Amino acid sequence: MGQPQRLNAWVHGHVQGVGFRWWTRSRALELGLVGYASNQADGRVHVVAEGPPEALDALVAALRSGETPGRVDLVVEDFASARGDHAGFVER
Repeated sequence: MGQPQRLNAWVHGHVQGVGFRWWTRSRALELGLVGYASNQADGRVHVVAEGPPEALDALVAALRSGETPGRVDLVVEDFASARGDHAGFVER
């Protein structure tokens, strides 16, 4: 496994009020990731996760899988060095 990284993913679509953050938290915990998923005022969900690159790639694939609650139209992601400022994965 590679060095821990940080994922910032902006999820566009009908992703609020449908259990999307809970679903994302469940996937992230299954993958051993830490971070959060938060609703944004513009209707997007912002996902911040840290962990091994392979697990982050798996989370992005899950977000794009078509098996999420609601409807995902677009996922815009970027990766950076992990900061180590999270414990667990929470819904905000």
